[in-house]
Amino acid sequence: MQKRIDLTNLNFDWDHARTFLGVAKCGTLTQAAQMLGKTQPTIGRQIAAFEYDLDMILFDRVGRSLHLTHAGASVVDILQRMEQAALDLERFAQGHQTTLDGVVRLTASDVVSAFDLPDILHRVRQRAPALRIEIIASNDLQDLLRREADIAIRHVRPEQPDLVARKVATRHASLYAAREYLDRFGTPQTLSDLENAQWVSMAPPKEMIAYMATHGMNLRDSNFGIVSENGLVGWEYARRGFGICVMSDDIAARFDTMVRLPDLFTVDYPVWLVAHRDLHHSPRMRLLFDLLADHLAQ
Repeated sequence: MQKRIDLTNLNFDWDHARTFLGVAKCGTLTQAAQMLGKTQPTIGRQIAAFEYDLDMILFDRVGRSLHLTHAGASVVDILQRMEQAALDLERFAQGHQTTLDGVVRLTASDVVSAFDLPDILHRVRQRAPALRIEIIASNDLQDLLRREADIAIRHVRPEQPDLVARKVATRHASLYAAREYLDRFGTPQTLSDLENAQWVSMAPPKEMIAYMATHGMNLRDSNFGIVSENGLVGWEYARRGFGICVMSDDIAARFDTMVRLPDLFTVDYPVWLVAHRDLHHSPRMRLLFDLLADHLAQ
C-alpha cells in the first residue's frame, strides 16, 4: 500500500525543504551546491535530515545522480504548492498595505537600470522618502508571480492573466560605433561592410547571428571579437572602439563619442510596465508604477 503523504502535521525545517527542492531541480549535489551557495556535505546532511523528519526515502542514488522516488516527486508537488500559497498570502498582504514605506522590488535590464531609472527614482524619493526600492538589474525575465520582483520593465508582453501590463512607449534601436573605431576602419555604408566589420555582442553570438539574419545580414562567429551578456559592459567596450553594437537611440544620444551608423539597420521595440494584479492596488506600488509610466512614455 502506498504511504499517504500528509505534511500538515509534520514539523520540518523549511531550509531543509528548500534544499530538497534545489536538489530535485538540479539532480546532483554538485550542481545544487553551486545553485544554493552551500557545500556538498551541508546539502547531504540537510537532505538526510529532511528524509528523517518525513520518514521517507526521497531520492534513489544512481552514481552521482539523485533521482526522485515516487514519494519524493509527490513531496516536490506539495512543497511547491505550499510555497506558492505562502507567496500568494505575502503578495495579498503587500497589495493591501496603505503606507508609502516598505520595500518595492523593481527589475529592468542592466542598461535601463543604469541610464533610465535614476531620473525616475529621484522623483519617487521626493514623494516617498521612506520607501526603499531594490533594483534587480537583470536581462533575465524575473518571475513576478513568485515575488522575484514586484514591478518589471520589459520589452515583451507578458502572457500570465494575473499580471497587469501597460505598454508605455515604443523605442528605437540602431547600430552605433565609437568615432575611434570609425576613424580606423571607416564608416560602413552597405550590408557587406557590416558583414566584414567587428562587432560587440550583448547576447550569445549564435543569437545575434540568427537575429541579424532576419535583417538581411550574414554575420559569422569571427565578427564578434568581444561578447558580454552584460549590456553595460558591452556598451563600454563599444565606446572604447572595439566594434559596432546595437543600442537604444535615446540612450546612445547621451554619448557624443558614439556615432549612429547609416540606416542599414533600425528596429522598433515596445516598453511594457508590468506588476502583479494584487500589488497594483497598493499605494506605494501605484505611486512607483505611475511615475515609471509617465517617465518612460516621454
